[in-house]
Amino acid sequence: MSSAAEPFTLAIPDEQIAALRAKLELATFPDELQDAGWDYGAPLADIKRLVARWKDGYDWRAEEKRINDELPMFTTDIDVQGFGNLNIHFVHQKSTVVDAVPLLFVHGWPGSFLEVRKILPLLTATSPEHPSFHVVALSLPGYGFSEAPHQKGFGIEQYAEVGNKLMLALGYNEYVTQGGDWGYVITRVIGNLYGGKHSKAWHTNFPIAAPPAFTKAPFSFMSFLVTPFTAEEKAGLARTAWFRSKGRGYFAEQSTQPQTLGYGLADSPVGLLAWIYEKLVVWTDSYPWTDDEVLTWISIYLFSRAGPAASLRIYYELGGNSSSSISSVGPTIPMGVSSFPKELLVVPIAWVRSAFNVVFESKHKSGGHFAAHEKPDELVGDLRKMFGKGGKAFGVVPGKTGFA
Repeated sequence: MSSAAEPFTLAIPDEQIAALRAKLELATFPDELQDAGWDYGAPLADIKRLVARWKDGYDWRAEEKRINDELPMFTTDIDVQGFGNLNIHFVHQKSTVVDAVPLLFVHGWPGSFLEVRKILPLLTATSPEHPSFHVVALSLPGYGFSEAPHQKGFGIEQYAEVGNKLMLALGYNEYVTQGGDWGYVITRVIGNLYGGKHSKAWHTNFPIAAPPAFTKAPFSFMSFLVTPFTAEEKAGLARTAWFRSKGRGYFAEQSTQPQTLGYGLADSPVGLLAWIYEKLVVWTDSYPWTDDEVLTWISIYLFSRAGPAASLRIYYELGGNSSSSISSVGPTIPMGVSSFPKELLVVPIAWVRSAFNVVFESKHKSGGHFAAHEKPDELVGDLRKMFGKGGKAFGVVPGKTGFA
C-alpha cells in the first residue's frame, strides 16, 4: 500500500528561480480599458505591481525557509488501484496529546497544502478546554509536490483512495476529515467509500446541497415550499447566482480543455499569476492579501512538481465521472458545517440538513472561500466545538477524545 514516509525539504533549484526572473523581465502586458476596475478581470496595475515585486523584491528563499521551518513535510508512495504508485507529498504534525483526534485536511483549487499553515498550530494546540488533533494535510496528486497521475481517468474516487490510504499508512485506522472546494468533494466521497470503518465524521466550510426533492425528503420539500427565505438566505442565494453567471468561466475551460489552458499557465508566470490572483481576491471577503502572500501562493503552483497544468485535470475527470460514489446520496457519518457569507455557493442550511447527517452547524458574519486562510480561528473554533465535550461528534473516533 505504501512505503515508509521520507522527510521532505522544499528546495527549488536555482535554475528555476533564474528562469522565472528571466521570463518576468520579458513580460508583455495587455492594454486595459479606462476605469475597467475588476469588471473585466484582474486590473493591469495590480498585475504590474505584483510582477515587479516578484522579479525584484520577493525573496523566495526566505519564504521557502519559513515553510520548511513551520511545516513538517514528508513524501510516501501510495499504490492507487489501476494507476500504480504515486509519490505523495504531505504535512504531518502530531499533537503532544497521545489520544488526539486524527484529522485529514484536504485542500482544493487554487489552493494547496499551504492552506493548513495557519490552522496547524491551532489544531495541534493542547488545552483542557478543547480537543487537540493529529493533523495530516496532503498535496493532492498533481498539486504542490505530489506526483501527478500519468493516465486518463484519475477521478474523485482515486483522490479519495489516496487520502484514505495515506491515513492508514500513517497508522490512523480511524480518522475525521475537513475540507472545502475539492476538499469538500473528496472528503464526501471518502465518507461514502470508507465511512464508518475508517472515516468517522467530516466537516466542511463548503456545504453544497440541492433543494429537497419530494421523492427523497417529502417533509423537507413541503417545508421548503411554505417557509420564506431569511434575509441571510436571500443574500446567499444571490451570491450563488452571481457566481454561476459571472464566476464560472474558469470552470468551463478547466473541465473541458485543461491541456490548452495549461500551456499558458506553464509557460507564462504572468498568466498564471493573473489566472489565480483574480480568484484570491474575488473569492474572499475583502481579505487583505499582502503581495508576498499572493506570490507565495502562486509560486507553489509555478514550482510544483508536475507544473500548474496538472492541477486542472481534476475538473475534466469529474465531468466525465458517473460513479455512484459521487451521487446525490451523502455519507451517513456525522457532518459538521461552517458557513461563510462570501463562499461561492451559499445555500440554505435546511437543504444541507435534508441531504446529510448534520450534527454541527455554525454561521459566520464574514469570510469567504478560503476559510482556513481567511478565518483560521473561526474554523478551528468550530472543529473544537464539533469534536469537543458536549459536541455531537465527541469521541467519534473510539479512544480518541483529544483531551489530555
